[in-house]
Amino acid sequence: MTALFALATSLLWGLADFGGGLLARRTPALTVVVVSQSVAVAVLGAIVAATGAWSEAGPRLWCAVAAGLVGPVAMLAFYKALALGPMGVVSPLGSIGVAVPVGVGLALGERPGVPQYAGILVAVAGVALAGGPQFRGAPVQRRAILLTLLAAFGFGAVMTLIAEASATLPGLFLALFVQRVTNVTAGGLALFASVRRGAPALAPEGFPWRSLPALAFVGLADVAANGTYSIAAQSGPVTVAAVLASLYPVVTAVAARGLLSERLRAIQAAGAGLALMGSVLLATG
Repeated sequence: MTALFALATSLLWGLADFGGGLLARRTPALTVVVVSQSVAVAVLGAIVAATGAWSEAGPRLWCAVAAGLVGPVAMLAFYKALALGPMGVVSPLGSIGVAVPVGVGLALGERPGVPQYAGILVAVAGVALAGGPQFRGAPVQRRAILLTLLAAFGFGAVMTLIAEASATLPGLFLALFVQRVTNVTAGGLALFASVRRGAPALAPEGFPWRSLPALAFVGLADVAANGTYSIAAQSGPVTVAAVLASLYPVVTAVAARGLLSERLRAIQAAGAGLALMGSVLLATG
């Protein structure tokens, strides 16, 4: 079950990143974050009310609050990076954040078997190569890489925190709701401050009403990915769940190739193959 939910996380995060990066090319990234997460808040609020999840409130929710504060910074940095550079290059670098939950899992005493260690090494190497590393070039490319590294650390911290934020399914709904309310509050304040400094909150054509379904999809896919990752991390080794969940850049790269015709270099295709091989080792180890 760990492998299934972790791979579902990769699929959801990969599609959410593709959609968020694409939307950030037309609408300010901070607006994309706030609007997409607001949709998630509305849906999660209804689920919490329907399931009576408020009864699960406890000290663990502080982990959800912390994840909610870190999340907008990571998403903003990542969407800006995706808007600046080729998605097939930027997205794989974002998965470096897997080092955070993997390190926590090892520190807590998790000891994967030999096939799983091999799978971790193969998958991480594959994801890195899937980016076709490009550390040279114009200043915009270097800025995209720096933003991606910032986002990677934030994503890793969120993965760790959200896995600790609940112990039951209703508790998970409540934790995700609290996380998203914090996301929107922090992101909304940052957007207000940005507008006060003169930065535009919207594209020249105004509020992206036509993009609202896509924004809703990005927000809901992202929150669903957090949920499936939490289940994966609680049902098996965090080291395995985190690495399998970090395969989302392959999904983003494939979506960019299929819908935007971004070409994959030979090293990227090889990296994608290694990532999939690593996932098989992890799932069967």
